[in-house]
Amino acid sequence: MGSGGWRKTKYVEGVSDQSPKCAVRPRAMGLHRFAFLWEAFDRRLLFVVGGPDASAARMLAVVLLVFGCHRDDASTGPVEAVWGRFGYSEGRFETPRAIAIDRADHLYIVDKTARIQVFTADGQFIRQWSTPDHAHGKPTGLSIDRDGNVLVADTHYFQVLVYSPEGTLLRTLGGKKGEKPGEFGLVTGTAQDSQGNIYIAEYGEFDRIQKFKPDGRTFMLQWGGHGTEPGQFIRPQKIVFDERDHLWVTDAGNHRIQVFDTQGKLLKIWGSQGDAAGQLYYPYDLALGPNDTLYVCEYGNHRIQKFTRDGQSLACWGTSGRSVGQLFNPWGLVRDSRGKIDVLDTNNYRVQRIVMK
Repeated sequence: MGSGGWRKTKYVEGVSDQSPKCAVRPRAMGLHRFAFLWEAFDRRLLFVVGGPDASAARMLAVVLLVFGCHRDDASTGPVEAVWGRFGYSEGRFETPRAIAIDRADHLYIVDKTARIQVFTADGQFIRQWSTPDHAHGKPTGLSIDRDGNVLVADTHYFQVLVYSPEGTLLRTLGGKKGEKPGEFGLVTGTAQDSQGNIYIAEYGEFDRIQKFKPDGRTFMLQWGGHGTEPGQFIRPQKIVFDERDHLWVTDAGNHRIQVFDTQGKLLKIWGSQGDAAGQLYYPYDLALGPNDTLYVCEYGNHRIQKFTRDGQSLACWGTSGRSVGQLFNPWGLVRDSRGKIDVLDTNNYRVQRIVMK
């Protein structure tokens, strides 16, 4: 596959291509012989597929839907492309753990080599760079600021690194471990409100969100704390602002979503631990959608779930496994300008692009 991008893959009759290094465009293929291998695995379905026929493809979509989301009335969508494989060269991944997207639909992905790789929307490698130090740990969060710069949550160095899109280090926020204003624990993510103020989430001892003026240094306020009560967190992994300046937080260890205003006032909270539709299990990322919807990436449930912004489940996509259309501990997702969802399929070392209805 070279340094990136997807290609069609020929299926061998009766065998499912389990290799994460292969890229396919399943919508361009049908399936004629359809064999199921029924096994109990995390209460989901493992399957073996082969040969061309459209009716079997539709049957597969139904099976993935029912067993992936445990409901009959949800909807899902096709896999459009799969790209990436394990490795250390350009376009390959070693446990990718965060993904971000810019206004040009360029994808930024950081993995456990501490590389930030940049790709086109179709997975073609553009460039890469690495964080300055990573002996103590690798970044676990990425976001794009209002100026198009790349904000890297340099988790184990208690700081945020701000890069130009080309990989030039522009400034560093934080860098000292502690509980005082401007000091950090394990940084997970950043976001900016409509005024350019910067919010930084962290977990570990403190589990809080700090707010700074646009310079990233002038402290304004903080909220949170380690715990299970409303307004507290256990690993706030992703923070994202919506068009109303409401801050959405994936409270991963509490298996829920919390929403705040710019002063830290709790506006909304929903979610509970489980694998049924509407429940969550380690939500690590979210992306806002149109018509007051959002998409949540569940690390623990190996799936993407679409919700109304009031927490009603609309659809699920994904099951646990290594085949195309399955996920293995996904860390992230983004929604591009075309409405396509790119899922960071972490322990399969790849990205899957889907259209979720």
